[in-house]
Amino acid sequence: MKHLLSIADLSADDLHHLLDLAADFSQIQQREIKKVPALRGRTIVLAFFEDSTRTRLSFDLAARRLSADVVNFTAGSSSVKKGESLRDTIETITAMGIDGIVVRHASSGVPNQITQWTDAAVINAGDGWHQHPTQALLDCYTLQQHFGSLEGKQIALCGDIQHSRVARSNVDAFTKLGAQVTLVAPRTLLPASLEGWPVGVETHLDHVLGDLDVLYVLRIQRERMGDSLLPTVREYRTQFGLTPERATRLRPDAVIMHPGPMIRGVEIDPEVTEDRRSLVLDQVTNGVPVRMAVLFNSLGPGQFTPVDGGVSEQ
Repeated sequence: MKHLLSIADLSADDLHHLLDLAADFSQIQQREIKKVPALRGRTIVLAFFEDSTRTRLSFDLAARRLSADVVNFTAGSSSVKKGESLRDTIETITAMGIDGIVVRHASSGVPNQITQWTDAAVINAGDGWHQHPTQALLDCYTLQQHFGSLEGKQIALCGDIQHSRVARSNVDAFTKLGAQVTLVAPRTLLPASLEGWPVGVETHLDHVLGDLDVLYVLRIQRERMGDSLLPTVREYRTQFGLTPERATRLRPDAVIMHPGPMIRGVEIDPEVTEDRRSLVLDQVTNGVPVRMAVLFNSLGPGQFTPVDGGVSEQ
């Protein structure tokens, strides 16, 4: 698999392969020296046309821990500011002799388009409302670590579904791995059509709390929506915010997740982020081995061997 553009392109077997590979790379994270030569000699460009903290830093760290050379491209300090087209930018980067491009962009479909302009492997780090496949993979990995399997788990995605690439990627990944998914949101923050989505829908969070294995709280994406789609912040918190009182109604063995960044006091209260059932920091930690797995799967020379950190030709 050269490119990673969408969870829709992956089968359940593909997902399991990447999660198993992430588990191998997770072993490396426990060592005193957390670096292996798996991608030595490869050059990876992080082309982020949209702001990011967790995704950019974890891809950067993942590539360096695989011994790849890393080039960080920022649109705000490039010729894009002078009017250079996206195509010219990508073709310029490619002409410098690179092996992979990790792309984040505010417009849906850009990573797919970039594959037409470069021979390098293209990895989607988030495109518009469309997809965020590595977030879905790290979420699956985090849940697999905790539960052992997603088979039969009841998962609710709560919040701004309409504008969320995380929701779209996670629905596909979770259901392929056997989970039952429910979308919880006000009608104004659900997609206009859910045809083809293998999910249930609920407009009252309180109706599902006691049935869940996982409550996945989504960020309100104010930068992508009009004010008319959202009631007042106070009203949203009253109906959909994860408050300490709501957290007490979750099952004792249920877990809480959030892709970040969190809007504390609206989507989720500060006290809840400290709950022992919160996996938010585990998600951040797991982003590195999962993205190591993705980079190696696209650019590696063979099969990774965690015992000595080497690779063997397949």
